[in-house]
Amino acid sequence: MDATGAWPLPFWIAHRGAGKLAPENTLAAFRLGARHGYRAFECDVKLSRDGVPFLLHDATLDRTTPERGLAAERDWSELSRLDAGGWHGRSYAGEPLPSLDSIAGFSLANGHALNIELKPTPGEELRTGQMVGREVLRLWADAASRPLLSSFRPEALLGAAETAPELPRALLLDALKPGWLEQARGLGCVAVVTHYPLMDAATVATIHAAGLRALVYTVNDPASARWLIASGVDGIITDAVDRFSPAEPR
Repeated sequence: MDATGAWPLPFWIAHRGAGKLAPENTLAAFRLGARHGYRAFECDVKLSRDGVPFLLHDATLDRTTPERGLAAERDWSELSRLDAGGWHGRSYAGEPLPSLDSIAGFSLANGHALNIELKPTPGEELRTGQMVGREVLRLWADAASRPLLSSFRPEALLGAAETAPELPRALLLDALKPGWLEQARGLGCVAVVTHYPLMDAATVATIHAAGLRALVYTVNDPASARWLIASGVDGIITDAVDRFSPAEPR
């Protein structure tokens, strides 16, 4: 668990801020998710060329900004001026890429919890984990609860464990390959987060028997959510912040 020994996340977690209702991984998305009652958010963090952690899912800028090419080939001074909202709609034009620093400020001011997915540019896995882990410790130094760090990349989790061993970590999985549970335990994880079709009551029981939490992504329909809740999952990451109320009983 985190430094206080407490699990840092509530059951419902908003994917990339507000799912698909606002430009993903922006402060605008976090604000919209919060207006829908969410108090926990998942986001993707990688490094600029000069080592500044910031929010972006893809390795390239192509999908969510007017620019092209690898984000990791640009300094933060340049990235911070890009429009990361106009692709989603005119009302969001000019919305910038946020730094981890700005997301920390927003989250701490509002008492929100975070699941930070380490999303390294290929080849930067270990360094991304190391630097993001160090920055999370600095930014949340006085917080009662600190973010969960998750990743599909074991090297990124190893990097985070080197510089911030006290932060909780989770292994993300899009397939249950042989040895997945042993890998999660070997990385010192406190949770396993799978693509939701992979999770069932037996898998939840296996994860729980190992002393870990079982979470799922990205659940957007009520029937799947009800089935997963009945299976005993510990958390759901969703785009459907307008359909699932985090205030409602499970």
